[in-house]
Amino acid sequence: MKNVMILSGAGLSAPSGLRTFRDSNGLWEEYDVMEVCSATGFRKNPQKVLDFYDARRAQLQHVKPNKAHQIIAKLKKHYKENLFVVTQNVDDLLERAGCEEVIHLHGFLPELRCLECGEIFNINYESILGKICPRCKSKNLRHNIIMFEEQAPAYVTLYELLNRTNLFISIGTSGQVLPVGHYARMCEKSILNIMEKDEYLEQFFDKIYIENVLDAMDKIANDIKEFMDV
Repeated sequence: MKNVMILSGAGLSAPSGLRTFRDSNGLWEEYDVMEVCSATGFRKNPQKVLDFYDARRAQLQHVKPNKAHQIIAKLKKHYKENLFVVTQNVDDLLERAGCEEVIHLHGFLPELRCLECGEIFNINYESILGKICPRCKSKNLRHNIIMFEEQAPAYVTLYELLNRTNLFISIGTSGQVLPVGHYARMCEKSILNIMEKDEYLEQFFDKIYIENVLDAMDKIANDIKEFMDV
């Protein structure tokens, strides 16, 4: 049996109303990225960083999974261990759509991590204010998000899965954070979905959909079915 990987970025969740970081009117226009999303910024002003992620968590509560999340969840349910669902996103919209075994490369917004014992626990959409570690009762907590200047352990899993992937699909990511063109070259076949033409990125992929993820996702689902059924 062949394996498929769907790697998604911010463009997957943007139609649900989640503000992206890099787009026009994105969060980077409102915040200094190194102040709120870096290890250095966290050391300098931890409260500012914790407040930033509290606000992201509160926003997440008021958005819903979109059609693309739901299609991916159905595909995962059908193909099970032969479909790897990997995302750069820290939201829980894939999970809320019913998708299981999602690999979050950069952490998970509904979770906190204890800086004393390392325990990771879910607070859903609540504030970190007043929370204590359920394991060691420490109040020394942080968001469970990988910040700039930190190691991302899930990348090891990503490369392990890429080595077993036959069809690689990149959805809603510009390739500015991860070298998705390189990932495409590692695999037998590849599909790219982006919103705007990118000649550099396009050269690495076999099939390209330059359109909204909501329009592209039905076509991508058919592509997966055709690839897996051959």
